[in-house]
Amino acid sequence: MGAVIGDLLPLAVGVAISPIPIVAAILMLLSANAGGTSLGFGIGWVFGILVATGIFVLLSGTVDTSDDGGSTSVSWVKIVLGVLLVLLAVKQWRDRADTTPPKWMQAVDRLTLPKAAGLGVVLSAVNPKNLLLCVSAGVVIGTGGLDAGGDVVALIVFTLLAATTVLIPVIGYAVAADLLRGPLASLKDWLQANNHQVMAIVLLVMGAAVIGKGLGGF
Repeated sequence: MGAVIGDLLPLAVGVAISPIPIVAAILMLLSANAGGTSLGFGIGWVFGILVATGIFVLLSGTVDTSDDGGSTSVSWVKIVLGVLLVLLAVKQWRDRADTTPPKWMQAVDRLTLPKAAGLGVVLSAVNPKNLLLCVSAGVVIGTGGLDAGGDVVALIVFTLLAATTVLIPVIGYAVAADLLRGPLASLKDWLQANNHQVMAIVLLVMGAAVIGKGLGGF
């Protein structure tokens, strides 16, 4: 269990410090319907991570790693995932000059709780950058040799860690809205300006780590 959690930590950090969902959560906290939209987004964010990762835990758990063929297949899967993460890192770096916010950010004030929850699911489970990290985590858990209970615990730990940077502002704002309004606005501006650079570094580090795990399996 300890080894699997250790392998999951960098992937969870990669999801957690993804700038776009943090900016989305902050925008909702600064919107007219802060309570409803931020709660919905938080629920959708956690649900998306849990489901996306859980699916690949189940799929990778069907791979027989008891022989060299199965172990080699898992290693190649990790290498391919790592290469894709590195390629995404390169794309993010090349796009670093583009600081234009997505169109959906301009419609945050009009979001309802269900729509905010749907946006949380999309950004966590459909967004290619986060999806690749969730897939990598699912492969780590599913091929980690744990029993069913261990897989569930590892999945929950990964989900909670990956969701912290969205859940903490939502919970903190509910407790101390006036105190956090200024710092959250400053953080939002910085993340919007440096979104591509942050994601490029995160994806490069995560990609290298996943490739290294794959090469270590040969």
